[in-house]
Amino acid sequence: MIHDINPIFISLGSFHIYWYGIMYLLAFSLAWCVGNFYIKKNIVKISKDNFSDLMFYSFLGVLAGGRIGYSIFYNFYYTLDNPITIFYLWNGGMSFHGGFIGVMVGIIYFCKKNQIPFFEISDFIVKLVPIGLFTGRIGNFINGELWGKSTDLVWGVIFPKIDNLTRHPTQIYEAFLEGIVLFVILNFSIPKNTRTSRVTAYFLIFYSLFRFIVEFFREPDAHIGYLIFSWVTMGQILCAPMFLLGIYILKYGRGK
Repeated sequence: MIHDINPIFISLGSFHIYWYGIMYLLAFSLAWCVGNFYIKKNIVKISKDNFSDLMFYSFLGVLAGGRIGYSIFYNFYYTLDNPITIFYLWNGGMSFHGGFIGVMVGIIYFCKKNQIPFFEISDFIVKLVPIGLFTGRIGNFINGELWGKSTDLVWGVIFPKIDNLTRHPTQIYEAFLEGIVLFVILNFSIPKNTRTSRVTAYFLIFYSLFRFIVEFFREPDAHIGYLIFSWVTMGQILCAPMFLLGIYILKYGRGK
């Protein structure tokens, strides 16, 4: 398969709307619908107005955290010399780990403001995160970015703007594992009466495992490469504390 998808959804003169932006919009729209469904079914005990505030804080957290995280984790020295580039959103560059930290900061603020236990809200929000992970990785595939290593497998994809090698479509691997599989685990495989904080723990554990595995098939960032033992990537390093935190919360997390 040859990747020949135009990343531009529609052009209005010199103004372009990109598929990646459409994926962000789709992610928040779907998360909004699923979240309101859970509220209607009384699965989470917050009002629709509070949910609107929570989604707003989460949106800000994704944008700010994702951009700052990318600048620190993947482009540190360049950002140190050119700090203004953090605000150059049109140049691309978002980090999931940074975005996740941003969302957690938004949840902490929301919980303190409304005097709601943190894990009651984080357990709810992480059930929605795989929706964004799925649409985001599809957006990466459409953009022809974050491609995998070369492969002889029949489902390999050629990304002509890079080279003529057939590569692992790691964006699709992540969309399946971090999006579909993780959504099923968090929303359908965990007993409803499970202790508060466990859903958050399972998210941290399974996301970090899935991402760690896919990184073996993904081409590392050219300007970073491998950081340890000639096979450990930045993504894997960032997944390690997530996994350990998930194990800690699973064992010691307080909840009902």
